[in-house]
Amino acid sequence: MSVPPEIGIYRRKLPHWRSDGSTYFITFKLVQGVLSQKERQLVLEQIKSGHGKFYTLLACVVMPDHVHIILKPHKGVELSRIMKGIKGVSARQINQARGARGTLWQGESWDRIIRDEAELGEKFNYMLMNPFKRGLVEDPWRYDGWFFNDNF
Repeated sequence: MSVPPEIGIYRRKLPHWRSDGSTYFITFKLVQGVLSQKERQLVLEQIKSGHGKFYTLLACVVMPDHVHIILKPHKGVELSRIMKGIKGVSARQINQARGARGTLWQGESWDRIIRDEAELGEKFNYMLMNPFKRGLVEDPWRYDGWFFNDNF
């Protein structure tokens, strides 16, 4: 796995590096509170729904207060657009189910271009073990907020 040489960098509060053909590790968090099991499933399904259409999804884990994703955007699809779709739709659905209004997710996501197979493995294992380390499950492979695409 190699990073293409044409890298664009822009900054909001955090730096964001972009390069066509790259795979990204992404983290985003709730503004406050936690997601119920049903809400975590809703977020997971929203993330999975973009697989094949806008990106190739390798893995994701939806925790009670944050989400980690590893994905590769399809050619011509901006990561910012992918994140707007995931966060916007899931926030609208959760707010609707809660009978609430307002901001659910923090405005900015943290993202990193995965540079090689070793880093991909490290990020994957970090995500897999996250629910176990938080005491949510005994077997991380059985966590209900976990998805892994073994055809990546």
